[in-house]
Amino acid sequence: MTTPHTAAVLPEPPFSLTGDGLFLREWTQEDIPVMVRLFDEPEVARWTPLSSPFDLDAAARYLGRARAAREAGTRIQFAISETAEDGSAPRGEVLAMLKGDDGRDVEIGYAIGAAHRGRGLAVRAVRLLTDFAWTVIGARRVVLRIEPDNDASSAVARRAGYTAADLPLDVVEDPDGTRISLRIWEHRRPGV
Repeated sequence: MTTPHTAAVLPEPPFSLTGDGLFLREWTQEDIPVMVRLFDEPEVARWTPLSSPFDLDAAARYLGRARAAREAGTRIQFAISETAEDGSAPRGEVLAMLKGDDGRDVEIGYAIGAAHRGRGLAVRAVRLLTDFAWTVIGARRVVLRIEPDNDASSAVARRAGYTAADLPLDVVEDPDGTRISLRIWEHRRPGV
């Protein structure tokens, strides 16, 4: 007989995480201009579902959707900073989306601003949020979904301890009707 699991519940806002030289905190209204600087660039437009151009209005809508998802308990989105003490500006974003009937299947996503790439921020942020998914959310499964030709994100997945799942590509449709194939990367529960 299996024991039923309770539904996942996100911590009360505002919530932050610290570890591996990073400070993850939830986005605020004051971050909107920084979000534009980080996300209004070709690589973010190419590999993420963020709108392009990503201007102040797009950032405000994005923050509004993030807050609504947070209130619904289906997603938590963090600005990635290097330290809390010096008030460093966000360098990117990492987010956890709760999936499944009980929210215990967790998909992680991330984007790093062009000026901050190549410093291991994505790897460290994904590791930190993966640990959060296992220990705080009580995840049953933690995954990344990455386009097969996105070599940089595939490298992040490998360095963060994920392996490509032996599953067919997941085909999704963007809001503009574009079909995208995504490879599933899985993280194994620690100790299993």
